[in-house]
Amino acid sequence: MDNLDYGIIGNCRSAALISKTGSLDWCCLPEFDSSSVFAKLLDEKIGGSFEILVSKEYTIKQRYKKNTAVLITRFSDGENIFELHDFMPRYYNESGGYYAPPEVARHVRHIQGRPKFRVKYDPKLEYALGETRTHVKRNFIVSLTQTEKFDTIFLYTSFNKNAVVEGREIELIQNGFFLLGYNEKILQPTSRKIYLDLERTKVYWLNWTNRTPTYKKYNKQITRSAITLKLLSYDKTGAVLAAATTSLPETIGEVRNWDYRFCWIRDASMVIKVMSDLGHKNVAKRYLQFIIDLIPDKDEKLQIMYGINKEKKLTEETLDHLSGYKGSKPVRVGNAAYEQKQNDIYGILMDVIYAQLIKFETDIENGEELWGITKGIVWIVSRHWQEPDKGIWEFRTEDRHFTFSKVLCWVAIDRAVKVARILKKTRKLEAWSQLEKEIKADIYENAWNDEVNAFTQSYGSTHLDASVLLMESYDFINAKDPKFVSTVKAIEKNLSNDGLLYRYKNEDDFGLPSSSFTICTFWFINSLFKIGEEEKAEQLFEKLLSYSNHLGLFSEDIDFKTKRLLGNFPQAYSHLALIECAINFSTKDNEERILESMRE
Repeated sequence: MDNLDYGIIGNCRSAALISKTGSLDWCCLPEFDSSSVFAKLLDEKIGGSFEILVSKEYTIKQRYKKNTAVLITRFSDGENIFELHDFMPRYYNESGGYYAPPEVARHVRHIQGRPKFRVKYDPKLEYALGETRTHVKRNFIVSLTQTEKFDTIFLYTSFNKNAVVEGREIELIQNGFFLLGYNEKILQPTSRKIYLDLERTKVYWLNWTNRTPTYKKYNKQITRSAITLKLLSYDKTGAVLAAATTSLPETIGEVRNWDYRFCWIRDASMVIKVMSDLGHKNVAKRYLQFIIDLIPDKDEKLQIMYGINKEKKLTEETLDHLSGYKGSKPVRVGNAAYEQKQNDIYGILMDVIYAQLIKFETDIENGEELWGITKGIVWIVSRHWQEPDKGIWEFRTEDRHFTFSKVLCWVAIDRAVKVARILKKTRKLEAWSQLEKEIKADIYENAWNDEVNAFTQSYGSTHLDASVLLMESYDFINAKDPKFVSTVKAIEKNLSNDGLLYRYKNEDDFGLPSSSFTICTFWFINSLFKIGEEEKAEQLFEKLLSYSNHLGLFSEDIDFKTKRLLGNFPQAYSHLALIECAINFSTKDNEERILESMRE
């Protein structure tokens, strides 16, 4: 498999990746950031997988059940046909909550003939550290490890358990199932119960997507991206993950490999803004509660990222026994970037708080806490906005005065002023408005470079950076302002490579990147659209969509030469930016139709 040809299934507690041939190659249980049960994704030899093997006469096709997170893999040799319906149960239960156990269900549907398959069931608990032993018991198959620490996983099935474990051929004459569970079941699973779980899970997703507006253009892509973002949200605390994986490299064979199974304040806040624009209010409310719970002390600075259960310490380790994706070492768990200082997070968070207050003004819970956070953010920004930081791209070397960070410091104060007005808290307005003007003037004076005719990556620099394209999105500058237009043109000239964008071209801690950061290309397309180059923007958008995998999913990066997907997968950042672009094109289309009808 040369591309990241995987589908994601999940239940807002954990997730699993299944290859286009039906192999379960990545799964962490009981939660997103737990150690892996299957990690073939990170080591093809020892990582562990759960595969459905058929003879070469079979063709295999994969799709999602429309508007759901149920993944269907179809095996057919023309005469004999069966399907694998993979899902993680999630549905409303009678007590008013959700049933979302740490389980992967594989419903095997008999379609035609007498298809034959074998199973390769090879769990490797605890990131394949030490030995995992598998035993067939009367009611289930149990796998356990006790080398590093004790852990177990249970497999229930309607098929012959010995045949499954030994990889013997199984002939399918009726529907069957596999149920992989972190916990031993109290009631024995049956085919009927698994089918019922499948139908209930389908209904959950159909109801959820039904709350997403329908768009004339790119509706399919918007819906799939929205479901993917929902799959990366963690119900228990309201956290939103950057991606479901760790250590998928930005470039094959290099060392830019990071663990993304955490909640970055920046990524998550951007996701929440898009999700609430799509009408998914509960995701936004849970996330705001997550933030409130993180800030008990009024003078406590926000970290750039947290664990999904609100952990503040995310110690980074390397798993040297794993060879890495396509041999790209190291495999890391944890992320040392949690200790970095990035001043942009305050503005991004304030933007979300402001957006939620606008949207749900009469329905906002925790208004007092949010006002407290607003005051705290202004206090921190007013004392630290003039200091350098690591920036949005997390440079691990020296701190700089990054333009994006400064713009977002301005956003923090601008939105705080607006929040104060909404909440009728006028005492702070004069001082805050003065600070907002001061930061704006500082940016215009120091970030603009006459030599390159653009806003640059950092103060006094001639280097360009895709992040400055967001100056317009955050209302710092008007799209038609000559300075913004010339910045977009300069970025196109310097950072575009066959329609794909570099984040920046100056060498960082690891040398020049050889892959495009997917979100940057979406930002660029959006900027072209805003400055009036709409046709060109849509052509680039169509081209970019063609680089998704077979299910319409995107990772973090795209290789400039081969156009293969790279980096952690699926990437929340990429899908939120896709939604923003698609809505722009669709809304524009709608506005034009309204004008046409008015002319008639």
